[in-house]
Amino acid sequence: MDSKRAQSLLHPAPEAHRPVHPFLKWAGGKRSLLDDLLSVLPKRRISHYIEPFLGGGALFIELARRGRIERATLADRNSELTETWRAVREAPLRVARAFDTWPQDPDSYYRVRAIAPLTLDRWHRAARMLYLNRNGFNGLYRLNRQGQFNVPYGAYKRPIALDVDNLVAVSELLKCAHVVNADFEAVMALAEPGDVVYCDPPYWPLSETSSFNAYDGCFFGPEDQARLASTFKAVGDRLAYGVLSNSDTPETRALYRGRRLRVRTVFAPRPINRNADGRQRIAEILVTAGSRRVAR
Repeated sequence: MDSKRAQSLLHPAPEAHRPVHPFLKWAGGKRSLLDDLLSVLPKRRISHYIEPFLGGGALFIELARRGRIERATLADRNSELTETWRAVREAPLRVARAFDTWPQDPDSYYRVRAIAPLTLDRWHRAARMLYLNRNGFNGLYRLNRQGQFNVPYGAYKRPIALDVDNLVAVSELLKCAHVVNADFEAVMALAEPGDVVYCDPPYWPLSETSSFNAYDGCFFGPEDQARLASTFKAVGDRLAYGVLSNSDTPETRALYRGRRLRVRTVFAPRPINRNADGRQRIAEILVTAGSRRVAR
């Protein structure tokens, strides 16, 4: 990548600005629910935005793109994911150059998948994450019991190119953010009066075969769901404002029952099924805690 192009990406002309979008596909990503999420968030600028289950970061990116965030704490317990976000924040062009070292075809995919991440430098580790995300089936992130990434090749008609301009744009948005690898409870404990917390946890599974809650090699079961519900309720008690997404099930509705919580139903597409006929809109709950008027 030549220096002139690099400079144009780092300092784009005003007329070159365009919508910024997540650089990762993520199971349960929130691009399709942005309007619903924005409708329940404070309308004013957010002094401190906290997102403990970062994933693809669609809501953070949209809020930051609109200039709605002063500073952010973004977290996830998936260390590969948070390292990738930090690498994109610090040096998107280095990540892009590392990405370009691998052809996008089935044989190369399985060779890259077999690479032990710790044998690579941090820029190639981030690039590998992006490469596997673009070329693996449906952008899934799944580890086996040995902690090895095991998603099969996606068999796309043509490779999904890395959008370098978008990667640089996301990097600029991340200047306001601190990205950490941590459990949600520790991160949500940072919430103070006026802060805004958004939780998009591994969802309560609708069936035994629909669970994607082991996406980081760690199980997120009923006890974790109950711990999250308790932690989320405390957000409102501390005069912060919380928003949470989850499956619409009897179990989740029981967890988020209470006079200080508000629960509404929204519908989101879930494009995980290999068969397009199975990709339908599914009911989810959107829970809010605290008062939007308190959030600065």
